[in-house]
Amino acid sequence: MALPDLSLSLQFARFDGVSEHRAALPRAFVVRCLRHALARDAELTVRIVDADEGRTLNRDYREKDYATNVLTFDYAIEPMVMADLVLCAPVIAAEAKQLKKPLAAHYAHLLVHGALHAQGWDHETSEADAEAMEAREVQILAGLGQPNPYT
Repeated sequence: MALPDLSLSLQFARFDGVSEHRAALPRAFVVRCLRHALARDAELTVRIVDADEGRTLNRDYREKDYATNVLTFDYAIEPMVMADLVLCAPVIAAEAKQLKKPLAAHYAHLLVHGALHAQGWDHETSEADAEAMEAREVQILAGLGQPNPYT
C-alpha cells in the first residue's frame, strides 16, 4: 500500500538549544513519521517552539495557561488533511528525559499523535476513544521501528 503524499513545512522558532531539536528532527524523519500516521494526502506545517510560544498558543486557543507537548490545529480532513502541529521543545525534552527515552523517539510519538488528531482522532472524548487512539499510535510506531510509548 502506498503512503499518502505529504506537503510539509518544517519550522523551528529561535530559542536557546534549538540545535539539539533540529538534530533530533531531520526532515526525512519527520516526513516518515507523518506519512505513516496519515490515512490520506496532507498539507501540514510542523513548528517547533519554545515554552513561551507554546504557553501562549495553549492559553489563547485552549484556555489552558501552560505549555503542552503538542498542539494540533486542524483545518480540513477531506479531501486532504490540512493542519498545523506545534511541538514545544522544552516540554518534549523534559518528558523524554523523565521517560528515559531518546529525544527523537519522543518526537516520533508526538508527531504521530498530532497527525492522528489532525485526522479527527481524540483521546479526551471517552475512555474507548483514548484506548483506540493509543492502540493506533502503538501500531504506527511499531511500523516505524519505535517502541510502545505507553509501556
